[in-house]
Amino acid sequence: MNAALTRIERTAPIFAALGDATRLQLVARLSNSGPQSIVRLTEHASVSRQAITKHLDALEAAGLVKSTREGRARVWEIQPKRFSDARRFLDAISEQWDSALERLRTLVEDADDHEDER
Repeated sequence: MNAALTRIERTAPIFAALGDATRLQLVARLSNSGPQSIVRLTEHASVSRQAITKHLDALEAAGLVKSTREGRARVWEIQPKRFSDARRFLDAISEQWDSALERLRTLVEDADDHEDER
């Protein structure tokens, strides 16, 4: 299997997990406020604690958050490495687009130059 396909397969679960508004809100809360218990994460939520837990479990399965036990409570926190993996993937795609756009610009400019010569 080639490296690009392997990278896509490793990165796809990240984007799948982030493809939900509730999960993105949870990531934003954890990013802004640091580790939080399920009690704090469900404060002011428009969905049930059980729903929030399922969303957190999906984020955890993608490696984006992790939970630890502190007494009887589960505390959730961001896992920065997986976000770095996603960022590297997006940067690689951005570089490909930049390269493609530069080739297109060169092609158009060359065509304009040849037309001016006529």
